[in-house]
Amino acid sequence: METWEWIVVGVAAGVLVLLVAALVRIKRRRAHLEERFGTEYHRTVSGQGRATAERRLSETEQRREELDVRPLPAAARERYLEEWRHAEARFVHDPRDAVRTAERVVMRVLSDRGYEVDGDDDDFERRVELVAVDHPNVAERYRHGHAMLGHVEGAEATEHLRKAMVDFRVVLDELLEGERAAVA
Repeated sequence: METWEWIVVGVAAGVLVLLVAALVRIKRRRAHLEERFGTEYHRTVSGQGRATAERRLSETEQRREELDVRPLPAAARERYLEEWRHAEARFVHDPRDAVRTAERVVMRVLSDRGYEVDGDDDDFERRVELVAVDHPNVAERYRHGHAMLGHVEGAEATEHLRKAMVDFRVVLDELLEGERAAVA
């Protein structure tokens, strides 16, 4: 073989090595995102396509890493559980107010822990995405509970509010249970 042929073979081998390395990196990144976000990964990919979803999830993960998410003191956890019990007790007499109170309890827990929390509905999806980084199993429940608050008219209103209350309780339990595990 002549020198130029060896150079071509060497360059081709180098390009092949770089391609394989890039594919391995992409596969690792995908596996990491899928493991970290769980069902939220699949939901985002199905809604946005793989490349866009993975880019968005990576950006969300980076935003989350920039936050100072911290554990709650035991007294704060107990205070939130007490507020929750009051909201549940009011459900029979005023379900709409009880569910709104329940959502506010969840938002205050998130805020106290250091997540970005705005009361603005436009930022709701951003908030859910940040929660999904650490608590992917409850992100959809949080979304569903919030959506049920929009369906409070008509014959199904109380049932929608009941579902929202259950969803918010699951989210609260996860946020507080995750705290107990982190502190223990």
